[in-house]
Amino acid sequence: MTEQVMAAIDGSQFSEGVCDYAAWASLALEAPLTFLHVVDNHPQTAEADLSGNIGLGSREHLLEELSHLDEERAKVAQERGRLMLKAASERAMEDGVAEPATRQRNGTLVETLDELEAEIRLLVIGKRGETAHQASEHLGSNLERVVRGLHRPILMVPEAFKRPERVMIAFDGSKTTRKGVEMLASSPLFQGIPVHVVIVGAETGDNRSQLDWALKTLRDAGHEAEGAIRAGEVEETLRAYKDEQDIDLLVMGAYGHSRIRHLLVGSTTTAMLRRASLPVLLLR
Repeated sequence: MTEQVMAAIDGSQFSEGVCDYAAWASLALEAPLTFLHVVDNHPQTAEADLSGNIGLGSREHLLEELSHLDEERAKVAQERGRLMLKAASERAMEDGVAEPATRQRNGTLVETLDELEAEIRLLVIGKRGETAHQASEHLGSNLERVVRGLHRPILMVPEAFKRPERVMIAFDGSKTTRKGVEMLASSPLFQGIPVHVVIVGAETGDNRSQLDWALKTLRDAGHEAEGAIRAGEVEETLRAYKDEQDIDLLVMGAYGHSRIRHLLVGSTTTAMLRRASLPVLLLR
């Protein structure tokens, strides 16, 4: 089974960004691209409740009507999804992808990705889905559940594509982030792109030797690499460095052994993702 770049699309404003970043990743990795649309057919709670508020005589009739309505809604959702997949496929071909595949599934996005995990090399997903609140700092609940459940790299992308020119990895010396540095060093996705390695913490001998290892690993693989050890609160420090160096892609481990450990299992990651206006690659 060939591992592929899988891009989850829906009707949200992030879908164009998902298409373009997925096409970029597919071409760079020389991996097949599949667009995925999931139709969630769970009945809406308001309609389910409505059937209990009707007199006994008309209850059965109403349930039939609601059932028919659900069937019609499912058909419309499927057709709408097919049109979105067709448009995504055409956009990816314009970006240079030869034969993007499309898949439509019924169920929930989280369950579907769990079933397809073995096929995924990289998942590309938008910051929010179409049913999420539109406030700029709102993080879609689907994304949070996907990140917690999927053991594959996840690229969370903004609305508009920008080809990454400077990458930053939040590094803490943990097994996950060391693997992340090795992945960055060897991945065709980042070929020719300067990499910045940032440790948030004190200037200690251990942190300095960890940083030296990361920079050597990247430089030995042919990368232009810079590093910094900065004291401060994790999220603020990383954001300040990003702005200062004009970083346009952030790489983070979902788990680590220091304060960065709480990224994605605590408030820091969620805050980092909420405010991110650039793509974030999450490693497991």
